[in-house]
Amino acid sequence: MPLPTRPLGSTGANVSLLCFGGWHFAQPELDDAAAIRLVQRAADSGFTFFDNAWDYHDGRSEDLMGQALAAGGRRKNVFLMTKNCARDAAGTRQHLEDSLRRLRTDYLDLWQFHEVNYDNDPDWIVEKGALAEAIKAQQEGKVRFLGFTGHKAPHIFLKMLPLHPWATVQLPVNVCDYWYRSSIREVLPKLAEKGIGAIGMKSLGGGNLKDGGVIPASKVCAAEEAMRYALSQPISSLVVGIDTEAYLDQALRIGANFTPMSDAEKTALQDRVKDVAGDGRLEGFKSTQAFDGPYHRKQHGFAV
Repeated sequence: MPLPTRPLGSTGANVSLLCFGGWHFAQPELDDAAAIRLVQRAADSGFTFFDNAWDYHDGRSEDLMGQALAAGGRRKNVFLMTKNCARDAAGTRQHLEDSLRRLRTDYLDLWQFHEVNYDNDPDWIVEKGALAEAIKAQQEGKVRFLGFTGHKAPHIFLKMLPLHPWATVQLPVNVCDYWYRSSIREVLPKLAEKGIGAIGMKSLGGGNLKDGGVIPASKVCAAEEAMRYALSQPISSLVVGIDTEAYLDQALRIGANFTPMSDAEKTALQDRVKDVAGDGRLEGFKSTQAFDGPYHRKQHGFAV
């Protein structure tokens, strides 16, 4: 059964309600053939939206995804997104050309500024020339749409919103988020007002299907329930991390059989996690650097 699709904000594009994550499948312990096979099977089974980033595994993720999608003409059937990690103009151009080469494509459907996690990132993106260079790349036809991502705090998202008519924002969407530095409560309504496509991530609180996820480990919410909750929010797609055939099968089943939670179901689940969610213990990516990429830590002068 194919995955349902949803409109990506006001872009005019429709994408699968699940987005194939670009980090998990290319972990160094997985061999190239297995990683390529996962991407190809996902593309052949209903995933039309594929995520990546310039810095994932030092370019390995983009390279393997590029190989996978180039085979059999799959690239033309998918909506391909990757992310720019630079904050200056020269770095932005370099990251774009690197990503296009690795992904074996001459354009990106969506290019997002990656890990806008620090309060001065919005300032840097403008002042150092990254945004102007990204707009130039869009005018050149190398990029269709521009967006940004982050996982720290709503006030940083809200600082970014006025800087450009963004097509998308990628942000944490999980049941614990409702109670702590909440994108669901503070940011998603703003995106809906502006017609910006919301791309959810970290539906398992930073965990993954392989280890049951951080939320399931707390004994308050099962993985499938957590994903269903996230998909019941006003988002265009939910990024999922997949690193085995079994987890691809699970994601396909969850997506194909998805039915939205009622308001009563969402409230009941929110109430169930409240005691362990309100202090941020299950969302360390919001309050620590443990989930920040090494490129961005170094960019801000922090130890890697």
